Amino acid sequence: MITAEEWWGILGAYNAAIFPMQIITVIVAAILTYFLFTKPGTKTNSFIKAYLAFSFAWIGIVFYLILGKGLTGNYFWASLFIIIAILFVVDISAKRIEFRIPKTGWQKYLTIFLILCTFFYPLIGMLPGHYYPKMVMLGMFPCPTTAFALTLLAAAIPKVDKKVYILLLFWAVPLPMFAQIPRFGVYEDSIMLVIGIYSLIMLVKNWKVIGKRK
Repeated sequence: MITAEEWWGILGAYNAAIFPMQIITVIVAAILTYFLFTKPGTKTNSFIKAYLAFSFAWIGIVFYLILGKGLTGNYFWASLFIIIAILFVVDISAKRIEFRIPKTGWQKYLTIFLILCTFFYPLIGMLPGHYYPKMVMLGMFPCPTTAFALTLLAAAIPKVDKKVYILLLFWAVPLPMFAQIPRFGVYEDSIMLVIGIYSLIMLVKNWKVIGKRK
């Protein structure tokens, strides 16, 4: 098992090596989120799925297999994220997932708040002293990207794919509690933990109707 110092060292080296990709993916995510609010529909759905597929494939291959070889369980986690990426690619044509922002009620405002939290990952990380290159950013890192994807999926219920939803939860709920926060001090991953628990509740609550088409 690696130490917290070694773990942050790997993340810092990864951030420096991929620059400016992390900036580009955050900007693209912001643009796609804007279109999800203003022009929801088939094209926006396809672009979001393509973005998530690219991000998770990158995380699986570049983050875990190439630049993060020293991370514990890198082959297992690489496989998980590559499978998630494939599922998003498949869904571009399968269309089980239909991303949308709830139009009214508490879920609309909670969804907006949680999406903003995923973008603010690096800012929140600054509070405990995690400055660049030791920053975790949406699109190129597994935790904020998982949190972002789960927020969108929870908002899209019942039109989601249970397989990709459950695989994302497998990362989002146990990891912050047992590894990221207590072992490595990634306190910004409290965002992913909260989103993971909320998404799990939404999944259980709506289990019978998920995937059914009217």
